[in-house]
Amino acid sequence: MKVAEISPYSLSVPGGVQGQVISLAHALRDLGHEVEILAPCDEPTMAEDLINLGSSRKWYANGSIAPVAIGMGMQSAVRSALRDGGFDVIHLHEPLTPFVGVASLRYAHARVVGTFHRSGASLAYRAYGHLLLPLRSKIDVAVAVSPEAADTARRVCGVHCQVLGNGVETSRFSGAEPWRKDGPVVMFIGRHEHRKGLGVLLEAFDDSFDDVELWVAGDGPETLALHQRYRGNSRIKWLGRVSDAEAASRMKAADIVCAPSLYGESFGVVLLEAMAAGAVVVASDIPGYRDLMRDGVDGVLVPPGESEALRVALRTALDSPEKRESLRSAGLESADRYSTVRLAKSYIDLFTGGAG
Repeated sequence: MKVAEISPYSLSVPGGVQGQVISLAHALRDLGHEVEILAPCDEPTMAEDLINLGSSRKWYANGSIAPVAIGMGMQSAVRSALRDGGFDVIHLHEPLTPFVGVASLRYAHARVVGTFHRSGASLAYRAYGHLLLPLRSKIDVAVAVSPEAADTARRVCGVHCQVLGNGVETSRFSGAEPWRKDGPVVMFIGRHEHRKGLGVLLEAFDDSFDDVELWVAGDGPETLALHQRYRGNSRIKWLGRVSDAEAASRMKAADIVCAPSLYGESFGVVLLEAMAAGAVVVASDIPGYRDLMRDGVDGVLVPPGESEALRVALRTALDSPEKRESLRSAGLESADRYSTVRLAKSYIDLFTGGAG
């Protein structure tokens, strides 16, 4: 079977959707299928069998900045790829995303499986989705990564999805070589933007953590302001954007991976990655995270935006080796349930005609 895995977002920018596209492509190839990735790309990438849909532009949506491709060049690339590619299945992530998603639906001539990732339906997004109602008939099977994403798809365009979740390449994290460290480590990895809550974590990381390093990976619109505000704290290590290999190694070494997001998370891939690496996860108690992680069992949930509650949760976990080991062990089991191989097998059932 030949599959087109389509990402509307540039593979040159780290992101949850992009990561799922690449990891699913790997798993499907390992299971014996031919896969090509269609996506925008702004610089050289390690992705195999990539059809580059052009450079990206910044698109502001859902409290974040999405790198999407626009213009006639992108339209032509999508049309040519889907016309000449001989695909049996088109797996389109974020089907309604401007502009790759819309173009892919317009030019699709094969079975379309659409996966909805977004959580949260603003008035503008609902109005936009209403305009695209004629294209929803091109989606043969609709999937969502979480109940929240399924609800968003239903409210925006009347699509009823089955929930499959996301996947994580567990072996890439469990088999990583731990990064060198000199003592306890808390790690943050993600976009430095308001909804990711990095500012809350930095506020929580006060003098009571004088024996702990905080590794901050990634970048974004808040990087400069946050770096200047906390530049006097030598225990905060600003890493910038890191490679996938370095991210896995640092997660493997970290005692805690913290995900203090405030809203807008449909599924916590970074939580699963941290669990697979053997780190304890401390995260915000928000939809998307709450559905994935059991508080006090395979991780710790705290109220979003409350730096004092986050400080207490981090300090308690660091000071409780037995509890930390219990959370770590349960987290490894949880991550295994969401392996990309298992997810790929579920998608194959849909690709070959399973009911949506």
